[in-house]
Amino acid sequence: METVTSLADLRTHRIRLREPVGLVPTMGYLHEGHLSLVHASMAQCASTVVSIFLNPTQFGPREDLNAYPRDLSRDLDQLGAAGVDLAWTPTAEIMYPLGFQTWVTVEEIASPLEGSLRPGHFRGVATVVSKLFNAVQPQKAFFGQKDAQQVAVILQMTQDLNFNLEIIVCPTVRESDGLAMSSRNVYLNPHEREAAVVLYKALIAASRAFKNGEHDAQKLRNTLIEEIHKEPLAKLQYVSCADINTLKELEEVSSGRALLSMAVFFGNTRLIDNMIIGVD
Repeated sequence: METVTSLADLRTHRIRLREPVGLVPTMGYLHEGHLSLVHASMAQCASTVVSIFLNPTQFGPREDLNAYPRDLSRDLDQLGAAGVDLAWTPTAEIMYPLGFQTWVTVEEIASPLEGSLRPGHFRGVATVVSKLFNAVQPQKAFFGQKDAQQVAVILQMTQDLNFNLEIIVCPTVRESDGLAMSSRNVYLNPHEREAAVVLYKALIAASRAFKNGEHDAQKLRNTLIEEIHKEPLAKLQYVSCADINTLKELEEVSSGRALLSMAVFFGNTRLIDNMIIGVD
């Protein structure tokens, strides 16, 4: 595996890669969820590029940028062992040089849910992902379903800006007890880690209710709320039952697919999770 930092070195090595090229964008501190995206890329593409960049512009002033876990040498060891062709580790100065003033903003689909609670977050996401696409020029890019709204924003941006690539959305990877894998899970103390399983339990309960005939969206939201409130360490921020394409809140899940999602605090750690219900 080759590892590069500068844009010039990236472009030099990119030319040598066999086509098609898959890109897996990450912020580092890799876990099995990230590696599942790597494996998906390697199965579908002749070459795989993984970017590791802790993007400061998607963090708010009171968020955990400085505390966000980092271990670049461990990340590179994992990627090398997996058989990745090229790792790109740009710095903030490379991605946002002095005088940088161009931003990518996705409007409607970035506004609710995470967007309403984290102003500027998706502007940072859309901008950095568009820069990654432009620099690497992949034919496919791989993202996890766990960050469902991020996926929706990137899909919209890719369509609107005519990026010539395919977005591949891969299933959420979970621990054996159902907790979605996340770099932020390392923040949880043992009691919080045990309590955090309530997110998956709540999603399963609402999904089961839907399969048993409950299509009233507010009742599905209430099921999520009731399950989360059973866990004393869980502090609910929001639950949602929204249209999978627009992320607008539904009154009834009558046709198509809907996204059940939530954000919950355990101590100072904020976790998100989601599940798709319905039929195509």
